[in-house]
Amino acid sequence: MANMIPLTIDGVKVEVPAGTTVLEAARIANVNIPTLCYLKDINATGNCRICVVDTGARALQAACVLPVTPNMVVKTNTPAVRAARKLNLELILSNHDKKCLSCSRSQNCELQKLCLDLGVENGDRFAGAQNKYEIDLSSPSVVRDNNKCILCRRCVGACANVQKIGVIGAMNRGFKTAIGSPWDKNLAEMACINCGQCIAVCPVGALTEKTETDKVWDAINDPTKHVVVQPAPAVRAALGEEFGLPMGTSVTGKMAAAMRRLGFDKVFDTDFGADLTIMEEAYELIDRITNGGVLPMITSCSPGWIKFCEHYYPEFIQNLSSCKSPHEMAGAMIKTYYAEKAGIDPKDIVVVSVMPCTAKKFEAKRPELGHNGMADVDYVITTRELAKMIKEAGIDFCKLADEDFDKLMGESTGAAVIFGVTGGVMEAALRTAYEAITGEELKDVNFHAVRGMEGIKEATVKVGDLDVNVAVCSSTGKAAELLDSIKAGEKTYHFIEVMGCPGGCVNGGGQPIVSAQVRNWTDIRAERAKALYSEDESKTLRKSHENPEIKQIYADFLGKPNSHKAHELLHTTYEQRDLYI
Repeated sequence: MANMIPLTIDGVKVEVPAGTTVLEAARIANVNIPTLCYLKDINATGNCRICVVDTGARALQAACVLPVTPNMVVKTNTPAVRAARKLNLELILSNHDKKCLSCSRSQNCELQKLCLDLGVENGDRFAGAQNKYEIDLSSPSVVRDNNKCILCRRCVGACANVQKIGVIGAMNRGFKTAIGSPWDKNLAEMACINCGQCIAVCPVGALTEKTETDKVWDAINDPTKHVVVQPAPAVRAALGEEFGLPMGTSVTGKMAAAMRRLGFDKVFDTDFGADLTIMEEAYELIDRITNGGVLPMITSCSPGWIKFCEHYYPEFIQNLSSCKSPHEMAGAMIKTYYAEKAGIDPKDIVVVSVMPCTAKKFEAKRPELGHNGMADVDYVITTRELAKMIKEAGIDFCKLADEDFDKLMGESTGAAVIFGVTGGVMEAALRTAYEAITGEELKDVNFHAVRGMEGIKEATVKVGDLDVNVAVCSSTGKAAELLDSIKAGEKTYHFIEVMGCPGGCVNGGGQPIVSAQVRNWTDIRAERAKALYSEDESKTLRKSHENPEIKQIYADFLGKPNSHKAHELLHTTYEQRDLYI
């Protein structure tokens, strides 16, 4: 048993394991200590000094980095502590643009909330010189506005410690300190993978997605355009949070209804594209295993992971599945199969994808993802952007009656919906590959060995006479760890799933922003994943090859998985990218 340390926090006696910080001990004692820069397992640097406490030492100390000691007496609410926290907030505000009314994070800003909670009423007490920065609009996915940055370094921690990329960091010193990229390059000139994890952890509005909602509104209101929308699996697991619903609430039916009321001409489902992806990917895997193809095959659904591979591990490009991601496959089918069925000129169709991922914005602009001079997907908006459109339209989301997706490309299976969580693509592929290889029915479709929020999961799956070695990893940091073990000859696999974000798409950079006070003590990945696994369990059909609309598209249009036509429309290639531009 761990050595237990007794201490007292605001008169509450508590025992905690040795090595516990005062901040963590306070949580155990049900004492709230405010934080701003701290982010559990990502950033513990004591920069902001908002969490200072009185331990009887000569000076107040930052609780987030202060280990407990035996019989320590901690006071978190003395006049000196409150004054110090308030002073630190006022100093932060002195170099902040304070344009709260027009900020995308207004009412969901940790700095704003702390000022209200701690009684900071005069943001100009230390008015004086302010740093002014140009807004970096170079990236197709991320907007960086250092005029709102508070130097908490949470974005730096996410980029360097979680994703293991480190394209941003603190530059200069003293009052001129700023978060930027080496040599003053903009984000588009760096090997940024557009994952948006920096946005997800930013406490203010310094990092946001590059919005395309105005373009989507213009398309909806253009009578010459036929606008089709498709939401990703993970969107339905998080969209409800934007409207006050509990985390982990599935809002599939309300989401479909809301998108129809926004004015989209057709509401299809990226889950259909996920089922289609499994058909192509499972048969590609079978072909590689049985015909001596390049192994391990690695999934290609996550655009952040794909760009990471192109920049940092180009030797594994040949291992990538050639399959496009689900929304790109769906987009290709909308502009060919659906256009043909509906008698619409593909040039008049606008495809809008609603994604939990900011990297999808970059992906949609890849020149190799299109056909006949047209992009498969025209615009990508995030879960947050969809919520803003719903609010702007005055739709009372929570009172909407559930509606279904439109037919032809709106049907899906349970295998598709779990694409939104780490391990889901692997599990869905195994459900189809098993029956394709053995010709036998898979009785238990739940592959629990690849579920869970661990960064890397491994399993050996018995498929007929084959022992298939698989691995699942989420975050590019864990992907690097796994790929290094393969390069070193320590690991051998047949099939690997990689998701660029920790926990998969449920924790994507385009999902609703969750404050550090919630993120530090709640596994938001697991909570959102519950919605997807629950929807999978409730589905009548849980294997992609059982989807009747998938069967129809092969019978009417594609022929068979991995056919010439399927490769022409649903597969692509990737290439090595430089680390700097």
